[in-house]
Amino acid sequence: MPYLLNWPCALRSKALLLLTTGLLAGSTVAAAQTKPAPAKPRNFTRSAHLMGSHFTFTAVSSDDSLAWRAIRAGIREASRIDRLCSYWDSTSQITQVNRAAGLRPVVVDQEVYDLIARTLKLSELSGGAFDITFAGGEKIYKFDRQEHAALPAPEVVKASVARISYKKVLLDPAQHSVMLQDKGMRMNLAGILQGYGVRRAQALMKQMGIRGGLINGSGDVSCWGKQADGSGWRIAIGDPAFPQSVSSWLTVSDMAVVTAGNYEQYFTVKGQYYGHIINPHTGYPAIGLRSVTIICPDVELADGLDEVVFVLGPEEGLAFINRLKGVDCTLITNDGRTLASKGMQVNYYHNAGAPTSAATSAPKP
Repeated sequence: MPYLLNWPCALRSKALLLLTTGLLAGSTVAAAQTKPAPAKPRNFTRSAHLMGSHFTFTAVSSDDSLAWRAIRAGIREASRIDRLCSYWDSTSQITQVNRAAGLRPVVVDQEVYDLIARTLKLSELSGGAFDITFAGGEKIYKFDRQEHAALPAPEVVKASVARISYKKVLLDPAQHSVMLQDKGMRMNLAGILQGYGVRRAQALMKQMGIRGGLINGSGDVSCWGKQADGSGWRIAIGDPAFPQSVSSWLTVSDMAVVTAGNYEQYFTVKGQYYGHIINPHTGYPAIGLRSVTIICPDVELADGLDEVVFVLGPEEGLAFINRLKGVDCTLITNDGRTLASKGMQVNYYHNAGAPTSAATSAPKP
């Protein structure tokens, strides 16, 4: 040390710099050796009661804060859409349109206008099997899971659908207004609203940086990216014959899987099963099917298509789906048969327990 101190000033400074640099380099190496490994992605899940149904939101992220922020944003978005379009909310824009039926057009948000316009396109495509004016029909059935003596009289059934007609929904694109042509008409977007809510929530979560996730809106399932372990999303399809059990499953990514069933709300007449989905043309419950599962990239479209297939029935419904590009389905008939569209790839489950899955596409109520 004295030797160092007797060096000329410039040499002492250089030596001290070298010593200091060496110490810092050693510290840097030590820090690099002890630096924690990057956080691994995890699945973050939260449930919420929205649109009168049970929703679950899953975000895949290595950032806890981002995942929870995105999930909260998704929940708020679905809740916003419900307030905007709910049939039951006295302040919603749909309620305003219904109150003015047969009187005047109602100016609605562009978002609501566009959603209604898309439902009318689906109605046209399906020949009226899907119809948002079904709410104007008279409630003449009681789906109490009991045996009934008979169906209502034919004239009562016919009268019950007199105010149902999607062709009497009048749109003005310049004013983005909506009018129901006749008094007593009512529209209800329930057949597609959950799918739209899921789609909008998913888009928002992706925009916030969530690269993988899944939203299940009471049977309306939409997923994107991969799970935290890098695998795809495994979706189980419920078995109508054995509630709470699984009939089949499939692994998907960037896809929607929507299941509708009429085996929770029904009645029987002379052993014939009648579910709660009504044919808007005839007024009678749609028959022939117990469960419909639609697979396509757009959860909103899938939400509407399952009802179309129910109304059309097994054979015609399957043929309808086979004509659509990028859409597949699997159907379970009243007599227990399973039918599938041309491109459908599903794993049928025959063992006692359900497979491990990220979500179950149970039937919508």
